[in-house]
Amino acid sequence: MKKNMLSYVVNLSLALVLTLVGAVSFLGAGVKTVKASSPYYNGNKSNMVVSIMFNVYGGEEYLDQIVETLNVYDAKATFFIGGVWAIKHEDAIIKLCKSGNEIANHGYLHRDHKKLSYTQNKDEIKTAERTIEGICGARTKLFAPPSGSFSADTIKACDDLGYKTIMWSKDTIDWRDQNVDLIVKRATENVLAGDLILMHPTKCSAQALPIILQKLKSKNFQIKTVSENIIIA
Repeated sequence: MKKNMLSYVVNLSLALVLTLVGAVSFLGAGVKTVKASSPYYNGNKSNMVVSIMFNVYGGEEYLDQIVETLNVYDAKATFFIGGVWAIKHEDAIIKLCKSGNEIANHGYLHRDHKKLSYTQNKDEIKTAERTIEGICGARTKLFAPPSGSFSADTIKACDDLGYKTIMWSKDTIDWRDQNVDLIVKRATENVLAGDLILMHPTKCSAQALPIILQKLKSKNFQIKTVSENIIIA
């Protein structure tokens, strides 16, 4: 009798456990896990397209020259604009917007986004967006973290704001190394389809740009905006 009772209790307990597991599985089946997006280090590798991206928190005196050079070579670039810089140089922003090049977001105060909370990341990006849009009407949807520093909170903030996080595949380090030949080498050596080439508006970069564009064109690359590069099918 005791043995039968023990068997009954064990079977009942097992049934209850299986029922509970099934219920949890059923409820979980209706929950969709949203995977965070990944930063773009390259564009589309299937097409002969590369992009030049300028992070702008200074160097306004070289922007006209850079835009003129892009026009000469029938090329377009993406300019990631710092919000606090934009406020001080509204005329330069308006010119860039009218030039047909792409305007994107580089945060407001050039902060280390890896150290910022989710809310702080959103505020930095959104404040820069409102600033740029208020000056020239351009709505930014690409974000390049200052110094390439980001965290999971940065990515989530970008996702929630409808942004794509943009990094790079080739870095000219032109902000540090003011050497035309070195900048050209870093931008064009072993270049591949889909490359995102990082530059800044400096004197040497403005001088290097025509040579860079010549070399890229000689290799049959088209130089398009980052948005065009990452979505080309």
